[in-house]
Amino acid sequence: MPEGNPRGNGPLAGRRAIITGASRGIGAAIALGFANAGAEVLALSRSGGESAPGLVHRCCDVADSSATMALVAAELAIAPRLDILVNAAAVSLAPSATPSIAGELERMRSTLEVDVVAAYAMVLAALPGMRAAGGGSIINVTSINSVRGFPGNPGYVAAKAALAGLTRALAVDLARDRIRVNAIAPGYVRTAMTATSHADPTLHAQRRRHTVLGRWGEPEDIVGVALLLATDASSYVTGQEIFVDGGWTINGLLELE
Repeated sequence: MPEGNPRGNGPLAGRRAIITGASRGIGAAIALGFANAGAEVLALSRSGGESAPGLVHRCCDVADSSATMALVAAELAIAPRLDILVNAAAVSLAPSATPSIAGELERMRSTLEVDVVAAYAMVLAALPGMRAAGGGSIINVTSINSVRGFPGNPGYVAAKAALAGLTRALAVDLARDRIRVNAIAPGYVRTAMTATSHADPTLHAQRRRHTVLGRWGEPEDIVGVALLLATDASSYVTGQEIFVDGGWTINGLLELE
């Protein structure tokens, strides 16, 4: 964990956070946002990133739960307190050019391993640190896929629905430890995962028109809600999935101009 943060007067001053999937997209935006808010952030990802005041990157693959849990345990042995965990790491795997039953099953397993099992492993690894802190906040990043059916990627839809269910279950189980567990469900946000549809004029416009705010999201649009859930301002909020989707899920008409 980073040793202190010179931005020590923000709403997260004195708090320690671990964020997965922190090298790009939503995870990177939350990591930087938390560091700017005064937190000491340990950012985990496969590719790493550039450290900043209050922000230290470590390379790890969350699909390797044993290695990731060992890394977290080693960090907590140095700095036992942990206040915040954000599970932002996820994969969305494209189908094979020559689909097969075996290939589709492996695609499903691989998606669930990263998007659900790895998130639960991180929670288990984080618990000693949160108990040492007397409580904490866990934030899982789900998706509008958790409540909507989208074509061509059943593993991702199933994984995000499962992560939303895991959020509710953990909120019940961990309440006795004063640990709150919530989820943020982004809509279409401009990230590497959505790069193809964002760059395609037809797909870009289709997704933009489905929102009521008339635009795609940016990773920074997720940071405000993450900050709310990480601070005592949301001290009576747990087990909730908050949709940050530009109004996608409440739109009764498929398209608005």
